[in-house]
Amino acid sequence: MGFLMFLIALIWFFVMYKFYGGFIAKKIYKLDDKKVTSAHTLEDGVDYVPTNKWVVWGHHFTSIAGLGPIVGPALAVIWGWLPAFLWVTLGTIFAGGVHDFGALVISMRNKGYSVDEITKRVIGPRARYIFFWVVFIELWIVIAIFALIMGILFNMYPSSVFPVWMEIPIALLLSYMVFKKGKSLHTWSWWALILMYITVAIGVFIPIKIPGPHAVVIWILIMLVYCYIASVLPVETLLQPRDYINAHELIVAMGLISLGALVALFRAPTHLAYVAPVVNAHPKGAPPIWPFLFVTISCGAISGFHSLVSSGTSSKQVDKETDSQLIGYGGMVSEGILASLVILSAAAGLGALAKTHPAGVNVWLQHYASWTVAKGLGAKIGGFVNGAVNMMTYVFGSSKYMKDLMTTIMGVFIVSFAGTSLDTATRAQRYVFQQIGRDLHWKWLEGKHPATIMAVGTALILAMVKPNGTGALILWPLFGTVNQLLAGLVLLAITVYLVRKHVRSAFASIPMMFMIFMTTWALVANINNFQKTHNWLLYGIGWVVLVLDVWLVVEAIIAIKNANAPAAVKEAEEIG
Repeated sequence: MGFLMFLIALIWFFVMYKFYGGFIAKKIYKLDDKKVTSAHTLEDGVDYVPTNKWVVWGHHFTSIAGLGPIVGPALAVIWGWLPAFLWVTLGTIFAGGVHDFGALVISMRNKGYSVDEITKRVIGPRARYIFFWVVFIELWIVIAIFALIMGILFNMYPSSVFPVWMEIPIALLLSYMVFKKGKSLHTWSWWALILMYITVAIGVFIPIKIPGPHAVVIWILIMLVYCYIASVLPVETLLQPRDYINAHELIVAMGLISLGALVALFRAPTHLAYVAPVVNAHPKGAPPIWPFLFVTISCGAISGFHSLVSSGTSSKQVDKETDSQLIGYGGMVSEGILASLVILSAAAGLGALAKTHPAGVNVWLQHYASWTVAKGLGAKIGGFVNGAVNMMTYVFGSSKYMKDLMTTIMGVFIVSFAGTSLDTATRAQRYVFQQIGRDLHWKWLEGKHPATIMAVGTALILAMVKPNGTGALILWPLFGTVNQLLAGLVLLAITVYLVRKHVRSAFASIPMMFMIFMTTWALVANINNFQKTHNWLLYGIGWVVLVLDVWLVVEAIIAIKNANAPAAVKEAEEIG
């Protein structure tokens, strides 16, 4: 049953990518390769670089994925596998894909501007500053928390340290051979992948762990220094080749898990049945499924962070307009496939090695005994990794070395994706500071180095609010709602853009209303909870975010009402 549902999801994603994604590309945005993209008109060899669509897809997908499509679905199955499955399969197609695709196309047609600048052009100047604060808070938390998570993951999977850091020279080699020497991307990307998995095999024998109580803080400092370097380098030097390798890693990892599930299905059909309940509406200690399912699963269905990647880095690399369907909509579909595989691993694979189905159910119940037990980072990642490794043992056996190797493969895959999101977020935050510098005529902030220092420095300050580097956890309880609220607000900006262009907007406005309603509901619930627990910092920030939310919606309604005014029509013609 578990593998059958995953197969249904796979077919659904491919069919809808072709037909629904194709409809949006051809009928709504009318993608035209005769139009010159921003990557060409503003080409600078650093950020604006026309690039092969598969390389940009690799960068985009690995950047938007991170840990989101893993930890969200792995936790959400506590409410049962069916709600998680439905939200991932429907949300990806009708909300997430629309959101990512729209942000990419509008940015690509408007000089590669980020979402806050696009909002200024589409809705109005005041909206730009509202959006700035939402985007800043989002990226501020992402950079600080992902640096912390990288440190935790390196401690969890010490065998992943060597291969993850060796990926950097391998990516530099791939960049040199393809972009400097003109060698075949296809050939050298396969050599790079082979080298990568050689380092994975070596990593099993040389796990690296920083000793002492400050290991995580040391890793945070190392990661932020790396982010600074990665953010100021030309995209084709490190960002593109490393993300392309990561995309291949993902394909390999997903292929191994799928192969394991398929072999398990034939060797022991009952072993891959769902051990998670179909629906579990009231897990111990968990918040209500409505609206919190739609906040818990973000990247696997829709995520505001994706718009920051679409309009931050990916839009500046699109070679031809028609490439954007693969990059924007296809990147989201790829993430939906990954999230479906996570649900299979956590809801079925976790109990796959149990001798009987009741025994498998007991394994699952122990892992998901309560919200408190299941919501920890180690528990969420463990639910996925353990389930995936269990399924792969049907192919590769259960010897200690093979299990260690499979665990390392999964660990490298997870850590690499977290690192990709981290330095992409840093580059996106750099763009935000540079745009603010241009708006305020602060020449010193327009340079990439000062803006990157601001991006990294503010994240470091947040992380070190607590001496153990966990300062970002103070704001983390708000991240889910802020992230999903950003997604709803970006869909709002896309809707206003389409209305002003006199193009059908229902495909964007319907998921927009759903996301704003659900996330505002969740935000209000969180604010009430912060008041009850006397967490006045989050209570205050929550109210600020709620006011910004309502304010931006009002600004958008005004913009839509004035869409037919002569001045608005003239502005719409100037917006790409």
